[in-house]
Amino acid sequence: MMANATAAPVDLGSPSTGFITLSAALVFLMMPGLGLFYSGLSRYNNALSLIMLCMMAMAVVTLQFFLFGFSLAFSETGGPFIGDFYNGALNTLGSHALVNTAPQIPSIAFMLYQMQFATIAAALIFGSVPERTRFLPAMVFVFIWTTLVYDIVAYWSWADHGWIRNFACIPMLRGDSSVTPCLEGGYDYAGGGPVHIASGFSGLAYCLLIGKRKHIHVEHHSVVNVFLGTGLLWTGWFAFNGGSAGAANTRAAMAGVVTTISAAAGAITWVGFDYIFTKKMSALGFCSGALAGLVAITPGAGFVAPWAAIIFGFAGGIFCNVWCRLKRRFSFDDSFDAWSVHGTGGFLGSILTGIFAQKWVGELDGTVLKGGWIEWHWMQMVYQLVGSIVIAVWSFVVSLVILFVINRIPGLSSPPD
Repeated sequence: MMANATAAPVDLGSPSTGFITLSAALVFLMMPGLGLFYSGLSRYNNALSLIMLCMMAMAVVTLQFFLFGFSLAFSETGGPFIGDFYNGALNTLGSHALVNTAPQIPSIAFMLYQMQFATIAAALIFGSVPERTRFLPAMVFVFIWTTLVYDIVAYWSWADHGWIRNFACIPMLRGDSSVTPCLEGGYDYAGGGPVHIASGFSGLAYCLLIGKRKHIHVEHHSVVNVFLGTGLLWTGWFAFNGGSAGAANTRAAMAGVVTTISAAAGAITWVGFDYIFTKKMSALGFCSGALAGLVAITPGAGFVAPWAAIIFGFAGGIFCNVWCRLKRRFSFDDSFDAWSVHGTGGFLGSILTGIFAQKWVGELDGTVLKGGWIEWHWMQMVYQLVGSIVIAVWSFVVSLVILFVINRIPGLSSPPD
C-alpha cells in the first residue's frame, strides 16, 4: 500500500469510495468489540476500566494520526525507513487519489480507513496488562508508541518506499524518494506486522516490565461479553481484511471469504485441541480460536486461496493455543493473551503467507505477484521471516524503552486491589 507524489482525480461517487468509508465504520466497531472482549475476561470491578482504556486509546490515536501519524506512516516522499510530515494535519489530502496506494478512492477516505487500523493496534496492547496499569501513563504510552512503533512499522510494510515492501531492491532506494520502487518484498495484506506482531510484542514488553497481577487465577466475569466482543470483532474483520483491497472488487470479496474460513477453522481447532487435553469444550475456547484464525489470516488475506485459509486457521488455532499454555511456564502474566494470540499468531500468519501466496489471487485486481513457496518463489520466505523478526524486535525493544522512561516519571502500575 502507498503512494508516489502524483495525484490522480477520482470519482467521488464511485462504489469503491462508499465501500472504503463503510469499511472504516465497520473496523471502528472492532474497538467496542475489543473492549467487550477484554471486559468479559476480567474481574467484575475492572470491566468498565478496560472498555474505557480501549475507547480512550482510540481517541488519543485518532488525534495523533490527524496531526502527523498518517503522514509518517504513508508519506509520499519518504525514504526506506520513515516517512515525513508532508501530510501533517491532513492539509494535503482531499478528493485526489494516492496512485500507488489506493488509486480508486479519495486520499481522505484512505486516511479514514487507515486511522482505524492504528487505533485498534494500540488498544490490543492492553490485553497484556489488565487490572494493573495506570490510566494516564497508559495514554502517554499509546501516543508515543503509535509514533515510534506503529507509524514506522506501517511505513516499512505498506509505503511504496518502505524497506520491507521493497526488500529485493533496498540498495536501489538509498533513501532517495525520486527512485521508482520495485515493490518486491514482504507480503502483508492487512496488518499482520504493523497491527498484530507490533502490538503483541509491545504487550509482552509491557507485561514483563509492569509485573504480574495480584490475582492471576480469577473467574471471567462475563463470557457473554466475550461472545459479543468476538461477534463484533469477527464482523469488523471482514472490513479489516476486505477493505485493504482499496476498492470494491473481487480481491476484496476473496479476502472476506478466506477471513471467515480461517476464523471458523481456528475456532473448531482450538475447541478440539482443548478437548484432547482437558476433555472439555468451552465457549471461551471457541472465541479464542476464532480470534487466532482471524489474526493468522490477516497478512495473507489478499494473497492466498480459500483452501489455504483452512490451513491458516488450523495452524493458528494450534500454535496460539500452545503458546497460551507455554506462557505459564515462562512466568509472565500476558493476561488476556495479547502476545500469545496476536504476537505469535501474526508471526505465524506472515510465514504461512510466504508459503501459500499465489499469483492468481493478486491478479483478481490486477496486482502482479511472484507468489510464495508453492509457486517456487523461494525468496519470499526470506522476505517474510526477516520482516517479521525485525518488526518483533523493534516493537519489543522500543516499547520497553518507552515504558522504562514513563515508569521512572509517574509510574505505570496501579495499586493492587
